[in-house]
Amino acid sequence: MIKTIYYILLIYFLLGGIGFYVINRNKEKEVARKSYTKFAVYFVIINVLFFSIIIEPLVFRMLAVLIIMIGIKEMLVLAFKKPENKKFSLLSLFLFIILSFGFLSFSGLPKGIILFSFIVLSVFDSFSQIAGQLFGKTKIAPRISPNKTLEGVLGGVICALASVFWLYKLFTTSLIDAILMASGVVIFAFTGDLLASLYKRKFGVKDFSKSIPGHGGFLDRFDSLIAGGAWVTFYLHVQNIQV
Repeated sequence: MIKTIYYILLIYFLLGGIGFYVINRNKEKEVARKSYTKFAVYFVIINVLFFSIIIEPLVFRMLAVLIIMIGIKEMLVLAFKKPENKKFSLLSLFLFIILSFGFLSFSGLPKGIILFSFIVLSVFDSFSQIAGQLFGKTKIAPRISPNKTLEGVLGGVICALASVFWLYKLFTTSLIDAILMASGVVIFAFTGDLLASLYKRKFGVKDFSKSIPGHGGFLDRFDSLIAGGAWVTFYLHVQNIQV
């Protein structure tokens, strides 16, 4: 089944590539080049995470620790630049640490659950961006994240939840549980991304850093994964689902 899932993931990327081509075909070469670079780097990141999950889960856990540590560093770097935002920085760091504990626990779950959540989140993340650039008109939070649109989010939600119907057999549970868990992943991923944008706006920057070409910093790329993973840990604990 893992091989089939990977092939389907590649089909998603092919569709995403077509979407990026449509989006960028009339743009300036430099703008299009940056967009294609972002897509290519995202493809590499998804593959690294995917194979770390299915081949050796310990590697994924180590990557989770690395993401958390660099995320804390990126937050602190911005916080030290504007010490007058001390209360906001401390509150944000406290929330991030709570989510990080949930994400770290998530990284130790059986690989079927991790893979299910990871693919749902990745589909939501990528297709919300594509749908937003193709059809986005209604701004959700223009002062915090001006590129986020209602049409983009809906496009991502539809694609992510549609994927549940062929993904939920990755772990032993009902379709209803899978839909509820996937819905939470989407909500937490979106909220985590929005909170990360709020933090950046508070410090007047576009990206947390320039660590990842086309994406910015680690938190720019992995904020939704941290929040979505934390939700899965919380949901399994509350529902007392045996894993």
